[in-house]
Amino acid sequence: MGNLNNKPNPYPRIVLKKGREISLQRFHPWIFSGAVHSVSENLKPGDVAEVFGSQGNYLGTGHFEDGSLAVKIFSFKRAMIDAAFWKQKIEQAFFLRKALHLTRNHNTNAYRLVFTEGDGLPGLIIDIYNNVAVFQAQTQGMFNARNEITEALIGVYGNKLEAVYDRSPESVSAQHDKVATENRFLYGYAGSPVEITENGNRFLADFIKGQKTGFFIDQRENRALLSLYAAKRKVLNLFSYSGGFSVYALEAGASEVHSVDSAAPAIELANKNVILNGFDASRHRGVVADVKDYLQEMAADFDLVILDPPAFAKHRESRHRAMQGYKFLNTAVLKKIKPGGILFTFSCSQVVGTDLFESTVMASAIEAGRNVRILHRLSQPPDHPASIFHPEGVYLKGLVVFVE
Repeated sequence: MGNLNNKPNPYPRIVLKKGREISLQRFHPWIFSGAVHSVSENLKPGDVAEVFGSQGNYLGTGHFEDGSLAVKIFSFKRAMIDAAFWKQKIEQAFFLRKALHLTRNHNTNAYRLVFTEGDGLPGLIIDIYNNVAVFQAQTQGMFNARNEITEALIGVYGNKLEAVYDRSPESVSAQHDKVATENRFLYGYAGSPVEITENGNRFLADFIKGQKTGFFIDQRENRALLSLYAAKRKVLNLFSYSGGFSVYALEAGASEVHSVDSAAPAIELANKNVILNGFDASRHRGVVADVKDYLQEMAADFDLVILDPPAFAKHRESRHRAMQGYKFLNTAVLKKIKPGGILFTFSCSQVVGTDLFESTVMASAIEAGRNVRILHRLSQPPDHPASIFHPEGVYLKGLVVFVE
């Protein structure tokens, strides 16, 4: 990886307004458009650019984006952004997962290799499913670097890597290259769904047609915690997707498990995962239904409920409506869960902070008229690290509560 400290600047320049460099000096990787004083001519979304303060001091290198969030910094040191640069970044991410005992773990072979800002690669997610890497760019700049990053993955994993599949959102590249918006293999080929293991449980991860990149890896440790409480309980898994929590509950000895999701393919996959693990299919019931409608009609005989809805708020403008949604769901569950029941409740909305989420659950308990005690506060696993300089990276929060 080349050093540019004593060489001419090969990248376009972005100059900030006076006094707007403080966040970068604290290594926060975001620059909003209101902080920008000037940009080089012909700078396009996705281009690599160097950022300078009003006094001409170098601050960082990142991808320029056409929006309110103008730049995402991926290096605070001047460097050539070449194949060697991306390989070093992927190696650093791999080293952390190796330290977490995930890269050679026979009981768990699905994990997140790259988690955006947490790995110094804002706008990029890479998930590993057994021998398949799923690439998901969230910015045009990371999408532009897909070939170099794929080569870096091959260099790190060698022949253990069977395929790299691109699931970058269409919104990233539709205006630039229509063909490139299609999900496709960047390297090799593998059939989907692919079988993975997580804490010894087996799952089918559909990385081509499934939600997100194919499986919700971020709930791995919270699913393991569920195993401590599920024995002999009747379990309800709401927004179940492919039945991750359901399989863990059955493995732990739940008497009965109901998985509810509005997507028929998700319930079909959940049923397959139950069978894949050798459980008696009569202990599991998959229900295709809107969760809000289901809660109105559900029987009040469940004594363990998992409530893991999708992100209701992706922007601050939608946060109030999201909180109303969380309150409705938690209130409905708390009204009907059996006395002595346990609720695992989550929010994956980044703009919903921990305090706000807990306050909403408290409001739900008040409205439901139930005494609730917190047993655990939950978050994302360590392969979804948050940079200490970027607290926004903490997005998953959850509570395990005992309901009297």
